[in-house]
Amino acid sequence: MDSGEERAPELRTLQQKVEYMVEKTFPGQKISGRVFADLVKERGGSLSHSYFSNILAGKVTQPSEDILKALGLGFGVDWRFFKEESEVVDDVVAGLQFLAKRRTGEMSGLAGRGLDEDGLPPELLQFALSLLEDARGRRGAGGAHGEPEK
Repeated sequence: MDSGEERAPELRTLQQKVEYMVEKTFPGQKISGRVFADLVKERGGSLSHSYFSNILAGKVTQPSEDILKALGLGFGVDWRFFKEESEVVDDVVAGLQFLAKRRTGEMSGLAGRGLDEDGLPPELLQFALSLLEDARGRRGAGGAHGEPEK
């Protein structure tokens, strides 16, 4: 029943969110607590390696806002992604799916006019992904083969 399309994972707990971000930010790599803590420090934050390891082990479930901000710095995402019942989880997942399609060549370019420093709004990213899926469906039903969408 898998259509080949990546579905947004269920990300309810802090542990699930951090595991997901490790997988998507450092694909195929094993990232230690020390490496991640050093990365956070390089980016101007503070997070102990043992605290990060405890988050991954599920021992920490409700960290302070400062810890959430440090996680955001380390992963390069909005820190609110890590809050409970976060509104930005779907936005970050859509952005990661968009970047993955860009890396694999499924999407070769996108131009936005009048964007601010925040870049594309999440709704536009989701719309671009839906256009790509529609085009992929048409291509599979007898359209052109082999060329990435533009």
